[in-house]
Amino acid sequence: MASERFVVLGLARPRSTWFVEVGRWAASAAIPVEFLRCVSVEELRSRLAAGRAYSCTLLDGGLPAVDRDLLHLVREAGAVALVVEDGRRRRDWPELGAAAVLPSVLTREVLLDALATHAPLVGDAASRDPDDEAEAGDVDLLASTVAVVCGPGGTGATTVAAALAQGLAEDARVRKPVLLADLARHAEQAMVHDVRDVAPGLQELAEAHRGGVPSSAEVASLTFAVVERGYHLLLGLRRSYHWATIRPRALVAAFASMRRVFPTLVCDVTADFEGEDDAGSADVEERNLAARTAALAADVVFVVGRPGAKGVHALVRVLAELVGLGVAPARLVPVVNLAPRDPRARAELAGTIADLVAPALGGRATAGCVFLPVRRVEEALRDAVRLPAPLAPLLAGAFRATLDRTGPRGAGPAPQPVPVAPGSLGRWADQGP
Repeated sequence: MASERFVVLGLARPRSTWFVEVGRWAASAAIPVEFLRCVSVEELRSRLAAGRAYSCTLLDGGLPAVDRDLLHLVREAGAVALVVEDGRRRRDWPELGAAAVLPSVLTREVLLDALATHAPLVGDAASRDPDDEAEAGDVDLLASTVAVVCGPGGTGATTVAAALAQGLAEDARVRKPVLLADLARHAEQAMVHDVRDVAPGLQELAEAHRGGVPSSAEVASLTFAVVERGYHLLLGLRRSYHWATIRPRALVAAFASMRRVFPTLVCDVTADFEGEDDAGSADVEERNLAARTAALAADVVFVVGRPGAKGVHALVRVLAELVGLGVAPARLVPVVNLAPRDPRARAELAGTIADLVAPALGGRATAGCVFLPVRRVEEALRDAVRLPAPLAPLLAGAFRATLDRTGPRGAGPAPQPVPVAPGSLGRWADQGP
């Protein structure tokens, strides 16, 4: 159709030669392009979110704002990203999500060839599915095993995560090496392991994935070897509010790299899984992105609680929230820390937890409870030695038994259709109220 043309958004540094030239070509009809200049990345994001169809974005590779997250946003909007390279910044742009990389000395012929090869005309944009493109950083879910440890505050989940990592590092049936990643908002693994350094950690790992794909050696170099217990440690946020400095797509890519480099991954996360659908806020979902990403990818999720009315109530609440997030009940393992020694008391605790969580599970059941006895953990942490038995073997055995029963996370059933709530799809523009 004659009305079809390329609609292109542009973002570049002021007075960039190629940026001026593309505008001149478009204004003089030398190229079949409607060229819309953006003066800031905020304007670019706003235009992409407005719902209009765009063929592509022309992005200056020298801008710090042009990173993995921005390229992902372009693809989500149904457009493709073309990056004009900058000689001072060497990045693997196709790996980050760009459709093509154009030379800094841009000619009309090169631009037209890139548009014809990669960018749809506006009339064809609606038929293009951005999900057809592979996500940068995606990994096979069967490539590694992931365990998540969480629990309400004060239950000892941080120590339980360390004990689980120690147990998996000792288990001959578990693939090595093992990484303990501190993804909690109030990260405390550095204190538990007496790590005097505050960096590198999660922030550096995510930043490395913002503009590139670090090698396996580079990812491993950002972790600390805990020689006494046989695993590696990734430090967490230095302050709880530093989650705002981590870009969402960079965090997802960093998580994928951890799975690629370490066959067995143990994640210590905050028991807060609210998303935008629950709270109505995208900021809340971004704050909880680490916990949500780890829980949804986990083969086994350990939920730590304590005995007593308050402890059981909080444990059941977290179990229900994980089921609401989409974690299969069979992958949930309730852990009662500092459990009583009396077998009858333990049986009563297990029965109470099962009865209270039953409505949230819809007739399904979690894995059996793990009861951790009282041990002299504080001395082991203070002296930086191995955690006392039987904590590590109990947790590793529960992980192995759950994984044997449920299989790897990627082997689950295919997603099923979800009912659409009446009124959730809006209405036609010409339809009355």
